[in-house]
Amino acid sequence: MVAFRNFQRRAERGPDTRERLRLPREIKVLIAAAFVIAIGFGLVAPVLPQFAQSFGVEATAAAVIVSAFAFTRLVFAPAGGKFVERLGERPVYVAGLLIVALSTAACAFAADYWQLLIFRGLGGIGSTMFTISAMGLIVRLAPAGMRGRVTGAYASAFLLGSIGGPFLGGLLAGFGLRVPFLVYAGALLVAAAVVFFQLRDTTLGSRKSAAAQPALTVREAVRDSAYRAALVSGFANGWASFGVRMALVPLFAAAVLGAGPEVAGISLAFFAGGTALALTVSGRLADSLGRKPLVLTGLAVNGAAMAGLGLTTDVVAFLAVSVIAGIGAGILNPAQQAAVADVIGNERSGGKVLAAFQMSTDTGAIFGPILAGLLVDAFSYGWAFGLTGVTALAAFLMWTAARETLGEAGQPVRRPPAAG
Repeated sequence: MVAFRNFQRRAERGPDTRERLRLPREIKVLIAAAFVIAIGFGLVAPVLPQFAQSFGVEATAAAVIVSAFAFTRLVFAPAGGKFVERLGERPVYVAGLLIVALSTAACAFAADYWQLLIFRGLGGIGSTMFTISAMGLIVRLAPAGMRGRVTGAYASAFLLGSIGGPFLGGLLAGFGLRVPFLVYAGALLVAAAVVFFQLRDTTLGSRKSAAAQPALTVREAVRDSAYRAALVSGFANGWASFGVRMALVPLFAAAVLGAGPEVAGISLAFFAGGTALALTVSGRLADSLGRKPLVLTGLAVNGAAMAGLGLTTDVVAFLAVSVIAGIGAGILNPAQQAAVADVIGNERSGGKVLAAFQMSTDTGAIFGPILAGLLVDAFSYGWAFGLTGVTALAAFLMWTAARETLGEAGQPVRRPPAAG
């Protein structure tokens, strides 16, 4: 009842002075860098499997090249969190970009399949470094009452870049399969230079108080019901939005709907469009109405839509449900990440806590398609998409028992973790 009254008061109060706050310059730099990074990642995504097969390997080996990047991200995440706590967010961010830039450039000069596999895997190490440190920078630099808006803007930049990148990558592939890798490497060097020089003299939040206090540990964080719920919802989101959507949706379009690959590509674009539409408002709503209502809504919408995909029987319904699933993801993500930031706060470093949250998402993205694929082989696509909906339902139930991390005044609720 207390949570409902707080929600009702925020809704009745409407927009306040927080709505008039402007994004800090440092946050704008990170958002611009995110767009460049996503554009570059999209450049190599459509040509990477073809490039791997150019060395005479089968489709399975080509798919391993894609999985290697995600696998090394997952394995190296704990070390990335330690680096952030010991060295600081900015040095780790720039170093991560440089590692990905060098590994991507090396891919362009790979002489055989195994070199390509090693170089691509090394890129995953740099990727997890700048991902965790970027999340840490947002936690430290974003005003507490703007975290939803900031995470929404950051996610929008990545989304727009990931939409435009594959298109540009396809065009560049006409000049040779190695060219997109070199262009991506150059873009990452530019992004690293911009972040280094623009954030060089930035004072990070309460740096003195942060230095005086020990870093927040994962053991402390998991005592907080909101963080525990975020780990589960992060897993469910990785399973659905980054795993099953990319692995099974194209196969479903061809096998069940009898549609060509162009329909599968359009459905992914429709999903992204729904996400972009939701991101225009979801971040601000997370700052005004609270994190929990947005997370619950996003999980319900995305979970129901992903489960419903397996029941569609024509292309029109398939595309419509794809848009709804994307809207659910766009509602969920800013509020979920803002809740994790609230748990950490500006006063303490939380590299390991952020790494664990990222690992939950990556784990869902890796194992979700595998388990769903087994269900397809054993039963049907309906069972596979239904299981995806069940993971969202489990996360929904976890969040119903979790605390609201945003206080009535628009500040995080600073509650001892043991109180949950």
